[in-house]
Amino acid sequence: MRLWSLHPSTLDRQGLVACWREALLAQAVLLGRTRGYTAHPQLDRFKTHAHPEAAIGTYLAGIQEEATSRGYRFDATRIVHAPDSDRAAGGLEPIPVTFGQLGFELSHLRAKLFQRSPEFLAEHAAVLDATDEFIPVHPLFCAVPGTIEAWERT
Repeated sequence: MRLWSLHPSTLDRQGLVACWREALLAQAVLLGRTRGYTAHPQLDRFKTHAHPEAAIGTYLAGIQEEATSRGYRFDATRIVHAPDSDRAAGGLEPIPVTFGQLGFELSHLRAKLFQRSPEFLAEHAAVLDATDEFIPVHPLFCAVPGTIEAWERT
């Protein structure tokens, strides 16, 4: 399971679809609708959030919004706890993610894109060559100083 902390715009088509599917699985886990993946380390940051269901809903909404902007049809009705207007206006506490984690994910993503989508990598080189000062982050997260997250499998 890969729940990217990076902004969905950094993902190629395959990455965006995979992230959507994996986030839907994460939603099912957080809602207690499946027995698998319950101990997956990437879910820890959602589980420890004050509102885990709303957090995964906001995460999914960010992916769905990017998909819509590209002309894809990701079914928004599959988001059980979609962000309401209060939370969309900033009421949901963002999840901190370290610069080290973002850098790790960016490097991991670049390697994947080099193999499967070199044209996407070339088209988005300016963003994908970002440094710690500017790494595009999913709207649910906020970047903070630190190394790779403890839950990451390196």
